[in-house]
Amino acid sequence: LRDLLLAAPAGPRVVMGLDPGIRTGVKVAVVDSTGKLVDTATVFPHEPRKDWEGSLHTLGKLCVKHGVNLIAFGNGTASRETDKLAADLMKLLAKMADQAGSEARATAAKIEKVVVSEAGASVYSASEFASQEMPDVDVSLRGAASIARRLQDPLAELVKIDPKSIGVGQYQHDVNQSELARTLGTVVEDCVNSVGVDLNTASVPLLSRVSGLSSTVAKAVVRWREAHGAFASRQDLMKVTGLGAKTFEQSAGFLRIRGGSNPLDMTGVHPETYSVVEQIIAKTGKPVPEIMGRTDLLKTLRPELFANDKFGVITVKDIFTELEKPGRDPRPDFKVARFNEGVEDIKDLKEGMVLEGTVSNVAQFGAFIDLGVHQDGLVHVSQLAYKFVNDAREVVKTGDIVKVQVVEVDVARKRIALTMKIGAAPEGQRGDRSGENRYQGAVRGERQQGSRQDTGLGSVSAMASAFAKVKR
Repeated sequence: LRDLLLAAPAGPRVVMGLDPGIRTGVKVAVVDSTGKLVDTATVFPHEPRKDWEGSLHTLGKLCVKHGVNLIAFGNGTASRETDKLAADLMKLLAKMADQAGSEARATAAKIEKVVVSEAGASVYSASEFASQEMPDVDVSLRGAASIARRLQDPLAELVKIDPKSIGVGQYQHDVNQSELARTLGTVVEDCVNSVGVDLNTASVPLLSRVSGLSSTVAKAVVRWREAHGAFASRQDLMKVTGLGAKTFEQSAGFLRIRGGSNPLDMTGVHPETYSVVEQIIAKTGKPVPEIMGRTDLLKTLRPELFANDKFGVITVKDIFTELEKPGRDPRPDFKVARFNEGVEDIKDLKEGMVLEGTVSNVAQFGAFIDLGVHQDGLVHVSQLAYKFVNDAREVVKTGDIVKVQVVEVDVARKRIALTMKIGAAPEGQRGDRSGENRYQGAVRGERQQGSRQDTGLGSVSAMASAFAKVKR
């Protein structure tokens, strides 16, 4: 859950969300750079209508009209078919751009497609909050809007859904449900607090996950914002009915105000410690804007000089860190895997190929990798690293961009065996490899001396047994 919530945000980009479906059609929603829903449609490229060309035409018009530069599609039913639709759409846009000139060609080249987990999208679509957000939008189309927004900011969108509905982790239905709910709630709150929340744009569900803010207080904050406009400073929070001094103390440090009256309000520095910053200003003789981001200047200051009975050295060091990188986002930069040209189907894969892919799912026994061929490959836990790995989640997480090598392809059974152990083992991990993970049994019988085990790739045909353990 933590990995999903803290996934890299695409940021303020125009996104087209595709909610895959077969008979009911592919639901389409376009959101602008702020996440506002600007257009919707339903296309029927699959059975029974099979209107592939018509669907491409409709999607192409929407992309041109709204300046779409990211296409997000869900990973559920008909995901692979919709992936193919998105790929053909990108080719169509590139062809149209070639005819339109160099500027249009450059724009079309920037369009990327990304598969997004649609877990919980249907739950959100039918929720009371979705009805309030999009009252005039059909329930089936709300899911497509949610998929698009998940790409822009996974954290802000996923907090609208009960964590248990996101469907993360093995055996989540086999444990004590009240303890699970409490633990998941804590994880969500930790993630929200570590990233911080923009006080002037955050939704009620996002605000209610901030430490100290209940759902009732979060609604009061949004009502005040709608009635009086944007918050100019954190101190304005004290004007909100029902938000007292204790609540302010608990929550203020996690709330951000960009472009407000006090530059410190966009940082993680708590208002209680602003007095320490005032001492720093007095010491340096520079205003806050000239101190923020100046690592060289802050390195010349000793934290001990600003510590007192109320704020210790550790707190002062934290303030220095915030001033060095004001408003920093702990989440990674957004990247999309670069799929190899000409590799669009499982039949295009050859043993020994080195490809870039996205981790689509992780289980204890291995990681599934999206290579852009409409079928995920599996990196067994023994093929993740040259050292012993007990659980695949120690090495990779959902959304990671990784390089893999194709070890075996079974086209008939749609199975792709991969390895991340590319090239020679690192220094110090050669020779005795008794600590490595071992498979037992293989599709073609037990491993033989002189078999592919000796190449360093391992007898990865044994992954077939691992595939059987997962219900996808």
